Amino acid sequence: MRLLHTMIRTGNLERSIDFYTNILGMRLLRRKDYPEGKFTLAFLGYGEESEVAALELTYNWGVESYDLGTGYGHLAIEVPDAKTFCEQVKQKGGKVIREAGPMKGGTKVIAFICDPEGYPIELIEKQ
Repeated sequence: MRLLHTMIRTGNLERSIDFYTNILGMRLLRRKDYPEGKFTLAFLGYGEESEVAALELTYNWGVESYDLGTGYGHLAIEVPDAKTFCEQVKQKGGKVIREAGPMKGGTKVIAFICDPEGYPIELIEKQ
């Protein structure tokens, strides 16, 4: 068994694909419209879906925003240098919501950014 993907909803698919490809460096792996269901799915990731988990973006046609709720936590991505990566995110128009630094009560360096929909993404510096 293995984790296949994580799904999040987006009110603007093109903006979200742009964020995950141009700011986080993922590749668009596949995309498909489902006219009968009135939705589009886009899968993104850092490798082939047969080998690594992917991120599924779901766009329900005509829905422009979602309440993120209180149960959702965050996505986590390992980066070589969290401070440098945060600077790159800002230079590309992304939003840093917690600058790089040690996590509370620990020494691991983390930072948080958010995608265009407001979903938090934790950046964990590789040790």
